Amino acid sequence: MGSAKAKRKQREQDHLLSKPIPLARFDLYALGTRKSIARVLCEELSWWSDANERIVGLVFRDTQDNDYGWQILARDRVGRFRSVKLEHSLRSQEYATVGLRDTIAVTLKDDDIDELGDQGDEPNEPVDLLRIPIDADPAKRHPYFVELADRPGRAPARAVAKEIGPWLAPSDPHFVQEFQFKQFDQRLWELYLWAAFRELGFDVTQLESPDFKCLAPGIEFTVEATTVAPSETGPLAVHPDPQTPEEMEAFLTGYMPIKFGSVLMSKLNKTDAQGRHYWEREETKDKPFVLALADFHKRAEQDRPGSMTFSHAALWPYLYGHRVEWELVDGQLKTQAIRNGTHTFGMKTIPSGFFDQPGAENVSAVLFSNAGTIAKFDRIGVVAGFGAAAHRYYRMGFKYDPDPNAVRGKPFHVDVASPEYSEGWSDELQIFHNPNAKIPLDHAWLSGLAQFYFKDDEEFSLIPDHHVWSSLTMLVRLIGEKADDDQEGFEDKSIIS
Repeated sequence: MGSAKAKRKQREQDHLLSKPIPLARFDLYALGTRKSIARVLCEELSWWSDANERIVGLVFRDTQDNDYGWQILARDRVGRFRSVKLEHSLRSQEYATVGLRDTIAVTLKDDDIDELGDQGDEPNEPVDLLRIPIDADPAKRHPYFVELADRPGRAPARAVAKEIGPWLAPSDPHFVQEFQFKQFDQRLWELYLWAAFRELGFDVTQLESPDFKCLAPGIEFTVEATTVAPSETGPLAVHPDPQTPEEMEAFLTGYMPIKFGSVLMSKLNKTDAQGRHYWEREETKDKPFVLALADFHKRAEQDRPGSMTFSHAALWPYLYGHRVEWELVDGQLKTQAIRNGTHTFGMKTIPSGFFDQPGAENVSAVLFSNAGTIAKFDRIGVVAGFGAAAHRYYRMGFKYDPDPNAVRGKPFHVDVASPEYSEGWSDELQIFHNPNAKIPLDHAWLSGLAQFYFKDDEEFSLIPDHHVWSSLTMLVRLIGEKADDDQEGFEDKSIIS
């Protein structure tokens, strides 16, 4: 056999050791890996791994020099995929792809994969979101953490948590304990935000207070995360549980603005031991400051969605102190902003217009999502290929309708595991810009999100076509022959928001 033929045959055998993987799967593996500058300098073209996914790699185009390269990642001592080998200045994508696959084969043959990714900067105690400390009582776990950790159908969410955990560096030493035992919703919201900011291209640092610093070339802002929780005392302790259109209107114009206002005003007025507000601290001074809000005040039940699926409609009128009235005139949508004045529920009344309150000019924007839930982590895991055996994940809800005369979202329903389905962490994020902000947040920094503005008594927005207003996810477990034959059927189901 000639040397050229032997070389070709060896390459064919070597290339059996690598395989292409979907971008969604690579994105999960590399969620904490990419640096913000790399997103500016490189265009990723294809993604690869060995058969067991112990090492992964990508082929890229250098956007500055218009040549090509490849990069290989391996897990470090705490389980994070880190860069271990790199080649650049190659003449074509095909040439770079061959080089990557050749190197994967050589790496598998010659290197100790268990030690290949070690970088020497790993923490002694990596964050493991799912491991219960040996001195803790498992019986006291938060019920939603039990759902995440123990239910077979939550395997996709557990796979996501496994990849995110080692990247976290929370300043709060009690983060994991609170996630598992006391403040599951609040900590899950922070995990969701970290993942969304990483997906949007920022280098994210977890601070002591506020929670995040986000960096990218020419961009820097800080974020404090907060949540709406159930009221245990006071006039809002008895939930109105709206059933009729009239009750829902009272809920959205009275109860929910007061709930949102209580949380936001608390953050606005909070000071540290030195008397400094969030925006006066060293990490935040002279930078845009954002409050990130989620509603967990009433969770989903077996046959009823959680309040977060519809309560967001109350946020815009409270923030801007106006409501929008609309009518269709000859098929054309006409809108008018009407000032609210106050919001009242029972014996409690608050002024409308958070952005008009004294001190609120220091808040650049309010970020909101109704998707920081286990269901989101499940769907991201399923799209990445980590769906649980004998389970199905169906999503239904409302997307943005680009029709200028639309008065509600466009309904959709989809099998999350279908090849055509895709989903990002930030698909449901909404950002409300403060018209009175001392340091505005540049809308270009968060392009791809639904962005809202209010100026001169008029509202306007920038909404991407993929934006999801709200949704439910149905988790179905197949049983018996139906599970074996992969047919539709279930023993139990859960509606999760």
